[in-house]
Amino acid sequence: MRTSEIIEQAKNITTARLNIPENKSQWKIGLFIAGLLIVAVTLLYNSRLAGKLAQQERRRVETLANAYAEMSKIPFSENSSALQINFLTNIITGNTTIPVILTDEKGRITASKNVDSLRSLKTDSAFFYRKLAKMKEQYDPVVVISDMSSLRPEGATEPSDIVQYVYYNDSYLLSQLKLYPYVQLLIIGAFLLAAYVTFDVARRSEQNKVWLGMAKETAHQLGTPLSSLVAWMEILKETEDPEGTAKMVGREMGKDIARLQLIAERFSKIGSEPNMQQANVVESVKNTVDYVKRRASSRIHFDFSSPAQIMSNINPTLFDWVIENLLKNALDAMESQGSIKVNVSEDQNNNIIIDVADTGKGIPKSKFGTVFEPGYSTKRRGWGLGLSLSKRIIENYHSGKIFVLDSVVGKGTTFRIILPKS
Repeated sequence: MRTSEIIEQAKNITTARLNIPENKSQWKIGLFIAGLLIVAVTLLYNSRLAGKLAQQERRRVETLANAYAEMSKIPFSENSSALQINFLTNIITGNTTIPVILTDEKGRITASKNVDSLRSLKTDSAFFYRKLAKMKEQYDPVVVISDMSSLRPEGATEPSDIVQYVYYNDSYLLSQLKLYPYVQLLIIGAFLLAAYVTFDVARRSEQNKVWLGMAKETAHQLGTPLSSLVAWMEILKETEDPEGTAKMVGREMGKDIARLQLIAERFSKIGSEPNMQQANVVESVKNTVDYVKRRASSRIHFDFSSPAQIMSNINPTLFDWVIENLLKNALDAMESQGSIKVNVSEDQNNNIIIDVADTGKGIPKSKFGTVFEPGYSTKRRGWGLGLSLSKRIIENYHSGKIFVLDSVVGKGTTFRIILPKS
């Protein structure tokens, strides 16, 4: 298969590529909306149940208050019966779940129920008053007014009514019911997070296999026409050429063949254990800048600044590829006019900082992370793999970081690479 046919097939493949990042974003939005609906329905349903139970407990407290009011009359009544006393006692003692505290009109605690069976009002009065303060914050009390006028002796001057207040808290069941949806949502959230992480790891692993397979297949396919080109170049060198045209063509073909061999070598190294070696990062970056500069439009201004030397462990073949990707993306973003500034420096944490800034179209902030995902490309013909592979090379092979440092739509973008200095 000829080189032109390989390139044309690659273009056809890229034209029909899937918009992976866009589909992923749509799935995330869909799942987020579905999650919100589940949360809303759960909270609404639980709120209705808790409201009904709270109303029932309020009615039980009111019944309990009425029982207290009736009991307060019995000692003065001549007509009280054992049956009536037993009935009221059952109402009062029948409350085994709702914490209640009974006070007089001056706020003094006179009785309590279900507050703490191990504490006594006489010895732990401060504890009961703290409980009373919390009850006052949660619900309004049920007022108990006992009309004693019919039971007072004639001529008595004491008030005919006894006013008491019944304060209460939620029962343990109601408290748990109010807490339940949050526990449920926490469990569901943890499960969904674990499922998403597992799915994402599996998806990324599958994608990596696809990209690695494609990279190695590309390197393999380039090998055959390259071998033929090398042979034809040797024939050109031995051909009689009085005017030197064939030799000139041979030299230029040699340069292009060397470039193709470098490209094939780069693809073949993806997924393999890289051979790291001590190299001058400044020199490596500068050589790549010079290479791209010679092939760029004369209307593109390049500005390179750096110290003389910064050494680090890198794989020159793959590292140069990353810098070249960033520079070519910058050229595409500027459409043959603008400036590219490359700066290499060191920070206080013994890291190497490489900034590549352009004056191109810029990237929206919402796409800062998406640009590194496989398949993302703003070009009509593009694989959307350049930045994805660059991220893999820098982070997985060089233990560094690559990210969008800053970008303004219509003004330009700055990519930053951080490498550990050896």
